[in-house]
Amino acid sequence: METVIAYTALSVAILIGMGALGVGIGMGLLGGRFLEGTARQPELAPMLQTKMFIVVALLDAVAMIGVGIALFFAFANPFIEQLANAPAVGS
Repeated sequence: METVIAYTALSVAILIGMGALGVGIGMGLLGGRFLEGTARQPELAPMLQTKMFIVVALLDAVAMIGVGIALFFAFANPFIEQLANAPAVGS
């Protein structure tokens, strides 16, 4: 039972960490491309800014979904109940 809890905690940490890393890299690339596009054509800045904020909201949504799934596994872990209901090995 302890190994299931330990692996769950490890997977939750990896899920949240990789989600944050991916969103950070994505926002960095998005911001750089936005600045590059605005520098090339300043008259399109308002349109590009609107689209950039929409994509930033979608990126944040991906991270929040990952956090929600991680919290589900951390507090309502279905694997522990399956382990408790499993027949004993060797008997």
